[in-house]
Amino acid sequence: MTTSAVLPHALFEQIRKLDTCLVSNAIERLKGRLHNEGSVSGSALHCLFPRLPPVLGYAATGRMRSTTQPVRGRAYHENLNWWRYVASMPAPRIIVVEDADERPGAGALVGALHAEIGLALDCAGYVTNGSVRDLPDVRALGFQLFAGGVSVTHMYAHICEYGHPVEIGGLTIFPGDLVQGDCHGVHVIPMTIAAEIPAMADEILEEERRLKEFCRSSDFSLDGLAEMLQHLPGDGIEMPLDGDDL
Repeated sequence: MTTSAVLPHALFEQIRKLDTCLVSNAIERLKGRLHNEGSVSGSALHCLFPRLPPVLGYAATGRMRSTTQPVRGRAYHENLNWWRYVASMPAPRIIVVEDADERPGAGALVGALHAEIGLALDCAGYVTNGSVRDLPDVRALGFQLFAGGVSVTHMYAHICEYGHPVEIGGLTIFPGDLVQGDCHGVHVIPMTIAAEIPAMADEILEEERRLKEFCRSSDFSLDGLAEMLQHLPGDGIEMPLDGDDL
């Protein structure tokens, strides 16, 4: 299943400026997904450049192998059909590649050259359960990497399949999915509620502002905190809402 939906530019830019935690809270508040679905982070996926801003784009998906030789060509950059497919997806793009080897991460598909090509094709970053390399050069380009690890070598890294759903750390990503990532990890934003995210994010930020202001004030008390928490919606709030839990 491939989605061809594309957000209006203004809406896309509004979401792109938000971090993943705030967007995730908004999605959950809007009941866009279950709380234990739609994201991948932790030991399964690492943000290699946590100081770069959040990236947002439409998924161009593929599968790779590095421990066996490609049927044609010598390396990933020779597969022009792959690059044509990437260019056919809505921009800006996030390249999402599942390492299908029995031992993912043995060889890295993406390094400095791949990042250069990706940027030329309006790709904001790369997501993989496998490995990446050339980190100083890629960081200098501002091309974001999310990976399971790093590798010294490409080995025989090559795209063996593209344009199909892939799985990264238990998260299934379809071609064209709206993918966001930053220092916290990667998640998929449901297109069905995307238009509501900026307003909900503003609402959540205002609630958090009032709560932080109260915590820092001389009027702070546990009774007052319990009263304030009781009036907060449950979804998207990271603190307990039951005053008895304090």
